[in-house]
Amino acid sequence: MATSNVVYALALSTLFHFVLVPVSSREIHVLKKCGFQAIYQLGDSLADSGNLIRENPLSPYASFPYGLKLSKPTGRCSNGLLMIDYIAHSAKLPYLDAYLNLVRNSFGGRGGVNFAVAGSTALPEKVLSSKNIMNLVTNESLSTQLKWMSTYFNTCSKDCAREIKSSLFMVGEIGGNDYYFGFLFHKTTEEMKALVPEVVRAIKHAVVKVIGHGARRVVVPGNFPIGCFPVYLSQFQPNDTAAYDEFKCIKGLNSFSRYHNELLKQTVEGLKKQYPDVIIVYGDYYKAFMSIYQNAQSLGFDTKSIQKACCGTGAGHNFSLTRMCGAPGVPVCPNPDLYISWDGIHLTQKAYQHMAEWLINDIFPKLQCSS
Repeated sequence: MATSNVVYALALSTLFHFVLVPVSSREIHVLKKCGFQAIYQLGDSLADSGNLIRENPLSPYASFPYGLKLSKPTGRCSNGLLMIDYIAHSAKLPYLDAYLNLVRNSFGGRGGVNFAVAGSTALPEKVLSSKNIMNLVTNESLSTQLKWMSTYFNTCSKDCAREIKSSLFMVGEIGGNDYYFGFLFHKTTEEMKALVPEVVRAIKHAVVKVIGHGARRVVVPGNFPIGCFPVYLSQFQPNDTAAYDEFKCIKGLNSFSRYHNELLKQTVEGLKKQYPDVIIVYGDYYKAFMSIYQNAQSLGFDTKSIQKACCGTGAGHNFSLTRMCGAPGVPVCPNPDLYISWDGIHLTQKAYQHMAEWLINDIFPKLQCSS
């Protein structure tokens, strides 16, 4: 894959305004310097490479147009590769196979495993249903993924501790679906804010679990600025122009994402103190997304389409909950590389590539690998 010559970092100048600061790009395989033997991924549709479609072969992610840039649909919720694929590539490791794709769920020799499930939530189904929030995609939550991981590591030989210690663990992004399904079931922003501490505690529990398995380098990604996504823009549609920021994103929803991220960052800082021998890094997906959003034109995106889905239908944002990407007759744009949003919920391969570049440059020095 071609990489951009310049990767931009996003510096927070005030609570609500961002300033773009250019960062000299590094070589594409910069994570190779960390010597990772494997990568282990927990998460949702931002990272799933095939678990959901093994669980539900009728999922739209099991069919074209998903995977258009690949030889076949793989279960990735995009037209092509995801951020975790570019992270693996930077570490000179193979793309992670989905846990449920493994012929033999025995440890080692494959460069890592992807436990992420599209639609997965941080909180278990029973907890969400008690709050009248239903997961419409899968019953598998973060707790299921942790059980899979434990089962997988329990198959390892005496050499497994060395590999785990030399691996990268990605705990998330997770939690976005807890909020998405909540908003879908007409929960207010205040009701959803009350859910955030529970979601963050579930993520903290997952970090503690992977450290218990022997993890020594852990990345904990935050949430996207959801107020910029077609799925939310088409649902909420505030009439008051003051409800939107200068990028026509919904301020209240982005403020909600920042609230989740701030609480998660505080939790990461606490975990660092609790586990001083473990490198724990916050993955700033919010800034990574905004870095491409605010530089859309220079990165080759169509600025008139940054809030429209490439694959979809519907007025305004080219998104409809009743006729989503993959449904019969739903069109796909001629050139997905001009779009940030693939299907209104997930991003295009090109957007994920630029986000991954920003993220890799941001986390590499924090991972404290030898340079």
